[in-house]
Amino acid sequence: MNQEQHYTVTLTISEMCEKFGVTARTLRFYESKELLFPLRASQKRFFTRRDQARLKLILQGKRFGFSLEEIRQLLNLYDIGDQQTTQIAKTYELAEQRLEIMESQRDELSSAIIDLKDMLRAGSKELLIRGVKV
Repeated sequence: MNQEQHYTVTLTISEMCEKFGVTARTLRFYESKELLFPLRASQKRFFTRRDQARLKLILQGKRFGFSLEEIRQLLNLYDIGDQQTTQIAKTYELAEQRLEIMESQRDELSSAIIDLKDMLRAGSKELLIRGVKV
């Protein structure tokens, strides 16, 4: 597929919403933040394959907890001309940092769950002593 054909395969905003499970408002928001660059024909937007790939990466980045600014920086590295080596390296670096944060959050949450269960057990025992069934 040549570059011209690559950009002629487009989806409308409603098709993008259906394909990616997002709202039109979300797409317009990402466009306003200059993360997506749909083609425009009067009031209509047409999303190229490149936009579709970018949205897939945006949604994945958001799922992993990356900020929009981090996502923008990663997407902008695509075009620097080194066959995405810099983009992959930076993505790897940010992903390592994010994984560390997520694992720490998981550990804190696991600890909080244990503490809450202990509190509920103690509360349940106290209520039973007082004649209240839980």
